[in-house]
Amino acid sequence: MVTDERTELIQRNFDRIDLRITRWMARHGITLLRVGLGVVFFWFGAIKLMPGLSPAHDLAARTIGVLTFGLLPPNISVPVLAIWECAIGLGLITGKFMRVTIFLLLVQMLGTLTPLALFPRETWRVFPIAPTLEGQYIIKNIVLVSAALVIGATVRGGYVLAEPGDCR
Repeated sequence: MVTDERTELIQRNFDRIDLRITRWMARHGITLLRVGLGVVFFWFGAIKLMPGLSPAHDLAARTIGVLTFGLLPPNISVPVLAIWECAIGLGLITGKFMRVTIFLLLVQMLGTLTPLALFPRETWRVFPIAPTLEGQYIIKNIVLVSAALVIGATVRGGYVLAEPGDCR
């Protein structure tokens, strides 16, 4: 009997601690996700403004060239993309203009995914099983899109609950 009481006490303490941690994550998780995603966008955009620093520079330039039928040369298209990404980053970091920011992010992500189809020899070792490093860099954007959708679900005041009965 003593062992059962002790096990029950341990379980109650664990549940209490678990609930506190889960409520903290529910309270702060979306904000941390938004700011973290913003830092990634701002950072990746900023390095595109510095020649030779972005590993995505050439692929981005060629992709935009194909998508615009060559109307935008890389000396214009890459800085525009970089500023676009920095704007997305700043929007996410500050939490301002979130609807516009999420829209810009989703449009940018559509363009980011196109090299998988436009340049398959560079993005796939074996299609569609084994992406190259560039392909992996692109495919990971699925996570960024998913994060944006979660953040976007809160722009009208939605929030995460730690438990079904919780409310703010």
